[in-house]
Amino acid sequence: MPKILIIEDESAIRRVLGKILREENDTYTVDEAEDGLQGLEKIKADDYDLVLCDIKMPKMDGVEVLEAVKKFKPEIPFVMISGHGDLETAINTMRLGAFDYISKPPDLNRLLNTVRNALDRKVLVVENKMLKKKVSKSYEMVGNSEPINHIKQIIEKVAPTDARVLITGPNGTGKELVAHWLHEKSERAPQPFIEVNCAAIPSELIESELFGHVKGAFTSAVKDRAGKFEAADKGTIFLDEIGDMSMSAQAKVLRALQENMIQRVGAEKDIRVDVRVIAATNKDLKKEIAEGRFREDLYHRLAVILVKVPALNDRRDDIPLLIEYFAEKIATEQGTAQKSFSADAIKLLQEYDWTGNIRELRNVVERLIILGSSEISETDVRLFASK
Repeated sequence: MPKILIIEDESAIRRVLGKILREENDTYTVDEAEDGLQGLEKIKADDYDLVLCDIKMPKMDGVEVLEAVKKFKPEIPFVMISGHGDLETAINTMRLGAFDYISKPPDLNRLLNTVRNALDRKVLVVENKMLKKKVSKSYEMVGNSEPINHIKQIIEKVAPTDARVLITGPNGTGKELVAHWLHEKSERAPQPFIEVNCAAIPSELIESELFGHVKGAFTSAVKDRAGKFEAADKGTIFLDEIGDMSMSAQAKVLRALQENMIQRVGAEKDIRVDVRVIAATNKDLKKEIAEGRFREDLYHRLAVILVKVPALNDRRDDIPLLIEYFAEKIATEQGTAQKSFSADAIKLLQEYDWTGNIRELRNVVERLIILGSSEISETDVRLFASK
């Protein structure tokens, strides 16, 4: 049920607007305030889906109310009510974040259309925020250990920039989480995040996958096709396991980083791209360089910021938090009640040798939840979490 607040010092106009809205839709709940100060207090105390706000009022004018509310409830759409001499001010309020404005006396059709559109916008904003929160939770970095807090601090500093980042660490440590957070906390967050697993693509196809191809470039190229760099334009490309990339593909990636230009396989025309590059590897790239399998110039282009993700064995203090996080997540996914873990069970899991890192811990937690008792005990761990 949409809740609408009318802030208007003229009681006759307040009554007319309230009557129009209630007659238009009996699901509308309409509240009123007789000046800007009272309206602001109501907004602080309650959640509204829309505010109709007069511009000229005693105590606090509509512009001041709009500016104040945008600081703590920016998602509420404001429709400003302008008198004959307020048109310029009304237009200016839209620059300050107002959804729209209506003139006095209000035109019935324009008023109702504006209200419907504003309410629809509010629904979209809320849904988008929930979706973004859900996506963010999927890539949450869980832990308060010193190594993880250090990574979080780096992300906070680096994410707003366009600096390239190289993420290193063993398999299963969560390098992709770092990449996702770098993107989500950047200004590129609304744009695409394109992930490429360089180890999963055959060496003869990696260039086509990254840079696209033109029709006839090779036997199976039956039509033009854009690559991942083009798909990531204005956003972020995450080159996972870049240590497995062929030398010829490395040369093309280097050019893309140097010149912001790519060329589809079989084409002569250059394509300009605006892409932030984040790369990750489980290999020692300096060793790979020494053995001639990785380009040193590419390494230095990628490793502007270096982030080392620790193995789970090096952050055992985070294991209790990770167990709780996975238990809640698995229960939600499976639609079952969340199981708890006894202190002895958690202590035993903290002592394990986690060669498979966080990925292995998640699998063990899921196995214990499926096979273990209502509260996971030390006995359950010994029975079902054997290495």
